[in-house]
Amino acid sequence: MEGQNEDVSLYITLLTAMGVVKSSSKCSTVGIQGIAWAFGGMIFALVCCTAGISGGHINPAVTFSLLLAKKLSLTRADFYMIMQCLGVVSGAAVVKSFQKTQYERAEIVGTFVLVYTVFSATDAKRNARDSHVPIMAPLPIGFAVFLVHLATNPITETSINPARRLVTALIYNKDCYDLG
Repeated sequence: MEGQNEDVSLYITLLTAMGVVKSSSKCSTVGIQGIAWAFGGMIFALVCCTAGISGGHINPAVTFSLLLAKKLSLTRADFYMIMQCLGVVSGAAVVKSFQKTQYERAEIVGTFVLVYTVFSATDAKRNARDSHVPIMAPLPIGFAVFLVHLATNPITETSINPARRLVTALIYNKDCYDLG
């Protein structure tokens, strides 16, 4: 689970930063503030999604600090840090794969981010562990949608809702990829 968190985080954050760097006009991007929103927002969403599983561990520096503070066993900390690093590697590979055909992959991964967040934030098994989750569920879900839009809008105009994209294409008689 920890490695998957890094995939999601890197997808949003690196793609957002790449969009800013590759743009010919900084006014047409989300800018530095957008990159900050992407990083901060992903931390928020992922910690909300994983709090009941791992305590929201997504950063080896934080995990190591908690180990030193004796709030985490050595075995658990080692496992978390290894998975976090593997997640970073696989997340960076996913982002790098966008260099060939960005559209389809960005939409697939963006939709995954949304679905992953919905499943994590609304997991019925979490009720006993995290009584605040049902009330908070809309917040990480909405934030995940915001972050996916931030990262993928310059590439695909973000359509993480396949029904909206398909119906719009049918009504306007256009290829799904030509619509925002």
